[in-house]
Amino acid sequence: MLLGYHTNSLQNHRLDAALELLAAHGYRAVAITPDTCHLDPDRTSDDDLDRTAARLRELGLRPVIETGARFLLDPRHKHEPTLMTRDPAARDRRLAFYRRAAAMGRRLGAEVVSFWAGVDRAPGPDSEDWLDEGVRRTCSAIRDEGLVPSLEPEPGMKVATLADWSRLRARLGAGAPSLTLDIGHLYAEWEGDPVELVGRVVPFLSQVHLEDHRRGVHQHLLPGDGEVDFVGVLKSLQDNEYRGPICFELSRHSHCAPVAVERCSELWRSICGPSRR
Repeated sequence: MLLGYHTNSLQNHRLDAALELLAAHGYRAVAITPDTCHLDPDRTSDDDLDRTAARLRELGLRPVIETGARFLLDPRHKHEPTLMTRDPAARDRRLAFYRRAAAMGRRLGAEVVSFWAGVDRAPGPDSEDWLDEGVRRTCSAIRDEGLVPSLEPEPGMKVATLADWSRLRARLGAGAPSLTLDIGHLYAEWEGDPVELVGRVVPFLSQVHLEDHRRGVHQHLLPGDGEVDFVGVLKSLQDNEYRGPICFELSRHSHCAPVAVERCSELWRSICGPSRR
């Protein structure tokens, strides 16, 4: 398992400084969100990406691409448009962003692009059809770049739970995305003992997010401020032979990122031991 951290939780740091901070604390993976503050998709050249890729290699950080930028596509509406947006032109903008993120990921040396479905703001009998079409097109765009598409269930969105993801996977069959699992979301959207649930889904995992949470509340918290059983969850992942990145996501803690980065690495070392390169 690889200790990682999200750039969306380092928004007050320049990207180079953020990567150096992570490496100094023993991190081995980084979940990169192309956004206005880091690798803006509209302003980042291939040369910029190549320089970042070289720096990632120098620092021993494995990149994963995340796509949860809040206001990148619409400066007035958080996370819009999405795969569930009814306007075709707006939906195509979301797909174009996923395609661009995958191309950036390929150049950076990433293997996985993580995405989510979006909020269904006009639910109807065809909502499931919209979802299936959008996920299929997204998976195709990401695979065209040679990367693995990985869907994250997100509280409040069309795919909010592991049960939602499982039903989608059954409908899409071989074309279904793998799973990005946010451990905190297992507390926000309670479906049973998170430690047990983690063990069941390890074969489908491409990426794991981690932070503290309280049951029934979707709020990312510093370790120690919530109810997550970090020992049980990490042991379940390890015992079931998950070997990929586990990236702490504290997107509301950029203002105290050095403290948060250190706190998360200390928690990791106390449970898993020191990270080795």
